[in-house]
Amino acid sequence: MGLDDKIGNAAEKAGGKAKEAAGNATDDESLRAEGQTDQTKADLKGAGEKIKDAFKKD
Repeated sequence: MGLDDKIGNAAEKAGGKAKEAAGNATDDESLRAEGQTDQTKADLKGAGEKIKDAFKKD
């Protein structure tokens, strides 16, 4: 996984956490859900990059 990918995934996850926290603070269920979705997407992208890296090493 390249450094750009790691930074992008970390930024997306941090943004998701911020959205989720804002949703919790304002009782906005859709914002909370959107934040959780962003975090999940970032985690899945990271997992996909790790799988690609594992196959590149062989």
